[in-house]
Amino acid sequence: MKKTTWLAAGCAALILALAGCAAPAPTRPVAWSAPEVLVAPSSFNGVHGLAVDARGRLLAASVVGNSLWEVDRQTGAARVLIPGPDGQADDIAVGPKGELAWTNYLMGMVRLRESDTAPIKVLAKDLPGINSLDFDRRSGKLYASQVFLGDALWEIDVTGAAAPRLIAKDLGGFNGFEVGPDGMLYGPLWFKGQVVKINPANGQVTVINREFKIPAAANLDGKGNLWVVDTNTGELSKVELASGRKTVMKKLKPAIDNLAISPEGTIYVANMADNSIEAFNPATGDVRLLTGGKLAVPAGVKIDGDTLWVADIFSFRKVDARTGAVTDIFRMQSSDMEYPFAVGVSPTHFALTSWFTGSVQLVDRATLKTSAMIHGLKAPTDALPMADGSVVFIELATGSVVRASGDKFATRQVIAQGLAGPVQMVLGKDGGLYVTEAAGKLTRVNLADGSKRTVAEGLALPEGVAETPWGSFIVAETAARRLTEIDPANGSKRMVADNLPIGLPPGPGMPPPYVVTGVAVGADGIVYFTADRNNALYRIRPGR
Repeated sequence: MKKTTWLAAGCAALILALAGCAAPAPTRPVAWSAPEVLVAPSSFNGVHGLAVDARGRLLAASVVGNSLWEVDRQTGAARVLIPGPDGQADDIAVGPKGELAWTNYLMGMVRLRESDTAPIKVLAKDLPGINSLDFDRRSGKLYASQVFLGDALWEIDVTGAAAPRLIAKDLGGFNGFEVGPDGMLYGPLWFKGQVVKINPANGQVTVINREFKIPAAANLDGKGNLWVVDTNTGELSKVELASGRKTVMKKLKPAIDNLAISPEGTIYVANMADNSIEAFNPATGDVRLLTGGKLAVPAGVKIDGDTLWVADIFSFRKVDARTGAVTDIFRMQSSDMEYPFAVGVSPTHFALTSWFTGSVQLVDRATLKTSAMIHGLKAPTDALPMADGSVVFIELATGSVVRASGDKFATRQVIAQGLAGPVQMVLGKDGGLYVTEAAGKLTRVNLADGSKRTVAEGLALPEGVAETPWGSFIVAETAARRLTEIDPANGSKRMVADNLPIGLPPGPGMPPPYVVTGVAVGADGIVYFTADRNNALYRIRPGR
């Protein structure tokens, strides 16, 4: 009898468990645990140009990271050689006397340093999108190209005294090039799928090969070959200069951006989406990962169940919140994605937002296909796909909350104005839109009438924001490098964690919310945040 009663009670408990009896909602914790690494850190904040200098050092360029790095060719250990903002670099060139020149892509400048102890000189400025450069090692002449924000090829006066000489324009994106021993410039035309030779004396272009998708960079090996990386396909190819014949030598991942060939023949390849540098041995075909990461520049983040969706600037990724496993959704150059700095999530769509390109991209979750591209926005910093099919976005430049709807989202309704630098937002359980303002506020916006209420002020450059299961809000105060919990009822604050690797400084002319620190909170109360200073993803468990 007792055994039967025990079995019946056990079965009843099992039935209730299988029926999905709801666990009680988490309550406000008494404290917070220390941050744990969910996805490990990496170097660079996106890696681009590479060079091996006269001392045999492997140098690596980062635009978003505003820095020029040195990487140990044996161990992969990396350190900043020239910090920002001067060190912002898209490409690097080594001169005949060992001097170093590099391009400040976002600042439109070419800089030079004659040695590690010499002062840094500005050789040219007002060249937006200045991208690749190289020296003629016989004559000492320096050449540089504009791509994306311009399309031209220049000769740069190495003394900085004379204005740059225009060689040619409207080439089609003469990206990562190299000067050959014959004084000709060899490189890719990004927008034409070609590898070409350009005469710097008159700008004459000779096509060597036209079989690429998006060739990003090319280097000579001194054996009659041009090695080329295709960022769309991820292929490393060899092109014979004499015949133009192309041979794919290695299939790597898309978003490879540049390469460098060392004196002994090792080919180093940079991938901006993985913060990786790989070493390829052309004699054996072997590839060795020198350094890399699972995330490149993690910014905005949202959570849905056990999945974190991360806008990673050079990619869009999902992360398993339990294990930290990272899966690619989109990668730059092999998709139509445009440098996402934030992500919004609904049951049916993702919204990827880029202030850099002034765009919001809506992606169907079922097909992972783009359903709409909204361009021409004024520095949008976040967007949310809404249940009625519209999308709500915030514009940093106008301080507005805007709803876009209708055919091609052409119908625009300004919901609220006068926000002092809106950065990130979350739709609260109460139906209000909670927006962080760079000026130091968390503000609630009524979507029905546009009225605003200050929830908290005196915050230090707040960026990411998320609501907890118990109704408070977690905000990333990036200028103070901390996470703060805010009670919306009275605006009171409680620190969650401090001394965090967040708040990457912007380069000159960039907005203060440069790479946003994203914040998400799971149904169990665990807080997740992205770290733009070391490219990691962390979680903080509530203490009980």
